[in-house]
Amino acid sequence: MSEHTTHSKSGTAFHESVSPIKSVSVISTGTGEAHWEHIYGSRKSALWWIFFGRRWVTIPINVYVIEHSDGLVLFDTGQDRAVVNDSDYWPGGITGLFLRHLFRFHIGPDDTLTRQLEISGYSVADVRKAVISHLHCDHIGGIREIPQADLIVSNEAWEHMLGPEHPERHAVFRRDIDLPDAKWQRITFQPTDDPSIAPFTHAFDLMGDGSMILLPTPGHLPGSLSMLVRRNGAPPLLLISDLAYRTELIERGQFPGTGDIEELQASYAKVLALKEKIPDLIILATHDPGAAEALGKVIPTDIGAGSAKGNIAEDNPDDSSQ
Repeated sequence: MSEHTTHSKSGTAFHESVSPIKSVSVISTGTGEAHWEHIYGSRKSALWWIFFGRRWVTIPINVYVIEHSDGLVLFDTGQDRAVVNDSDYWPGGITGLFLRHLFRFHIGPDDTLTRQLEISGYSVADVRKAVISHLHCDHIGGIREIPQADLIVSNEAWEHMLGPEHPERHAVFRRDIDLPDAKWQRITFQPTDDPSIAPFTHAFDLMGDGSMILLPTPGHLPGSLSMLVRRNGAPPLLLISDLAYRTELIERGQFPGTGDIEELQASYAKVLALKEKIPDLIILATHDPGAAEALGKVIPTDIGAGSAKGNIAEDNPDDSSQ
């Protein structure tokens, strides 16, 4: 296994042999459906496939659970069940029409963040921090269930939510994010010359010990971030959120059907360069149905009872006719 060193906020070098991370697992807060073109990309215009596309792909709405010596850390919080039982969940007008054609959700009573953590042997009260990779509705849906937790988001993501670009059209709903009692912490990535995470030149050390490093990977949304997780006895993990919808797509440079293509290209290049530097790095996307299996292969004793649900359709992802 590769050996990785970085520096914590205190300036102490981090080494895997002293990693404070005890376990990493994945739970799922239900499933969603997205257009084939959304996942795999398309030469057709987004408006065409959103309203006329007929091929749907079922994907899990995953949440990664990291047990750290200082408390439980989540990477994203899943989707609020209100999307299936509240008729007023989607905005009105053209925005709501657009979003109803873009997504479908299937979330049962046991698919809440609270219940899924319980199934895995945890409690929502155990959660100390939740890293929000970006502010799409299917990543912030559980924040009401963890009012005691620090909610970590990039400053760029927060500014996008407040900006004039109609973020609701991007499924970013301030009403569900900027809650009165929510403990949001907006982070700014700091310059670093740490060679172990090159070519990334900016980062944020979440716990101050080098075990969880937040990295800027914009493209899916402004301010999107990934998290590098390092622990002893297992390969490091890179949680990339929705930069790609499954690992194999980023490995072959296949872009999704939404996002800023130039920023996606730049972020893909950095992730792939990091993978080349760290050959045993495991890249995990939030909506990849193979996430639980991939984790099980590298950390077989740490997978909780919760598991990712859903399957990518057996369509040919290289179908250039799409």
